Amino acid sequence: MFDSILNGSVSLTLGIMAICTITSLIIGVLIAYVYKFDEMYSRQFVMTLVVLPTLVQMVIMMVNGNLGTSVAVLGTFGLVRFRSLPGSSKDICFIFFAMAIGLATGMGYIGFAIVIAVVVSLIILILGKSSFIRIDPAKRDLHITIPENLDYTEIFNDLFERYTIKAELERVKTTHLGSMYELRYVIILKEVQKEKEFLDELRCRNGNLTIVSGRIQNVQEEL
Repeated sequence: MFDSILNGSVSLTLGIMAICTITSLIIGVLIAYVYKFDEMYSRQFVMTLVVLPTLVQMVIMMVNGNLGTSVAVLGTFGLVRFRSLPGSSKDICFIFFAMAIGLATGMGYIGFAIVIAVVVSLIILILGKSSFIRIDPAKRDLHITIPENLDYTEIFNDLFERYTIKAELERVKTTHLGSMYELRYVIILKEVQKEKEFLDELRCRNGNLTIVSGRIQNVQEEL
């Protein structure tokens, strides 16, 4: 089941190439559907995941049995660097997933590629549904801009005690040529429904300057 259909041959037939290509496309569609599972995706990246296993497979099959195989593998994985610059850890993971399938089908390990694709897809789907990696919906990344004349050490303490379970000051930086401070807090709200009321009271304290409240997951991905 896990043997290569190439059987060590350096010559390719149309039938073998068709089997490998169809398998790569089918698994690519499976990977794209798994990627779309959390409903946060781009159309272009989904298309990339569909065709990437086939492209990697073609490169590997063209140099199969030659010294250039190792160079092709290194060059293919080097592409991750260019995609990983603007992307998230999720994007990088799925690129590796698609490329690994392309490497397997390109070397003729069809059964291995199918089994690995199913197993990894199930693991991703199970983890996505489980509470193991789920972030508390009440957890927020809070950015507050204040004038330089305000003492940020205690000015919001009473509001934090009233509206949050926990509030930690993570970072302080100056903005607008040092005339303002930007405070970054990680907080856990007592009641998510009162977030607007909480932000309104913060605005009264910071002189109605910029306040940004976002889910901690989104902020971490951007960083």
